[in-house]
Amino acid sequence: MRKKAIGIQHFIQHEAFSSIFLLVCAILAILWANSSFNETYFNILNTRFGLEYNGQEMAMPLIHWINDGLMSIFFFVIGLEIKREIMAGQLSSVKKATLPVIAALGGILIPIAIFTIMNHGRPGSEGWGIPMATDIAFSLGILTLLGKRVPIALKVFLTAFAIFDDICAVVVIAIFYSTTLHWHFLFIAILLLALLFLLNRAKLYNGTVFLLVGIVIWFLFFEAGVHPTIAGVLIAFTIPANKKMIMNDFLISMKNMVYSKKIEENIGEHKFLCHEEIRYLEKVNGLTHDAMPTCQQLEKNLHGFVSYLIMPIFALANAGVIIWGGNQLESGGFNYFSMNIATSLVLGKVIGITGFTYLAVKFGLAELPKSIKMKHIFGLSFLGGFGFTMSLFINNLSISDNLLEDSAKLGILAGSLVAAVLGYTILKMMLPAPSKQ
Repeated sequence: MRKKAIGIQHFIQHEAFSSIFLLVCAILAILWANSSFNETYFNILNTRFGLEYNGQEMAMPLIHWINDGLMSIFFFVIGLEIKREIMAGQLSSVKKATLPVIAALGGILIPIAIFTIMNHGRPGSEGWGIPMATDIAFSLGILTLLGKRVPIALKVFLTAFAIFDDICAVVVIAIFYSTTLHWHFLFIAILLLALLFLLNRAKLYNGTVFLLVGIVIWFLFFEAGVHPTIAGVLIAFTIPANKKMIMNDFLISMKNMVYSKKIEENIGEHKFLCHEEIRYLEKVNGLTHDAMPTCQQLEKNLHGFVSYLIMPIFALANAGVIIWGGNQLESGGFNYFSMNIATSLVLGKVIGITGFTYLAVKFGLAELPKSIKMKHIFGLSFLGGFGFTMSLFINNLSISDNLLEDSAKLGILAGSLVAAVLGYTILKMMLPAPSKQ
């Protein structure tokens, strides 16, 4: 239990800190889009980039390279996280997964139902997937602001249901928000994915080969009409989860190295490392590499890159919506569509997560951890309404009208803000302050 607690705490602290940077970029995007330099903002995002060879061109506006290209790496890391949770984490057994999965289902189905009812017969109904998402970075960041008063079980619960929420969002994007399919491209992509799986099973993993084949798969998904970010998730599932050295052998090897007389004789205190010292550190690094599963190595190495570069760039490119001034406000702005999304995010998540959790416990389908009560779930359910990253992403895929898309952004921002303030306030009132001893 102690090891798991340390692991989840490290993950939460990382997400919490990165959410601050993400928020700064979102605010910067809004200020930029509403400043006298807003034309520069939109012109940069609409600038086309691409490659041309032999008359064939693959060029897209910068905003599409961010949402289709960079975000594929984000989805790749999500795929690695999902794989880890399914194999050895909070989704690895029926007992562990039941409560957060049921809570997540409630937090997905009820917001969709509320949005569908409120928006029935009006433009934008295709955006029903927007309020289903929970932003794990922001929600964990807000929870972390409450400090030591938050039970670790509550943080684990939020992490688990947010990850299952991501799984469902990926499925929805793949099935409902992909364009007309070109089956021949998709068939080739599936064959290449099968090849990566076979290489994994045969323990013939080579990072360069997987990277090159992965880029080809991304391109094939793009050409097939399936959103290429889905390729990122599927490629992540092909990454080996095995390690070359078990932990016990690693510890024995390290112990032998530490007590090696040869090393003792050649190591001294001087400014630069000698040849033997460099070899010693390289060997330690090699042993550490062999003791960590490949998929976990990639997740660890890419997590900072995604959290501190890709997601902030995404926020900077997608959160810029005109709130005051300009013709867009006169035609779009905060309207019925914005209100429907904001209401579905906040009210839908609260009713769905709290209601489904209560029913699961009442009918004996799952049990609440000893340190958690239903009032804590109620407060936490508000944080589930912080939809930012995935909601904005689904908004880009589902809404084709620019003014309606901006209205949706306002609804996402407003709903997420209300959810954050209410969730933080309610949990602060309900969770006892930590002892000063």
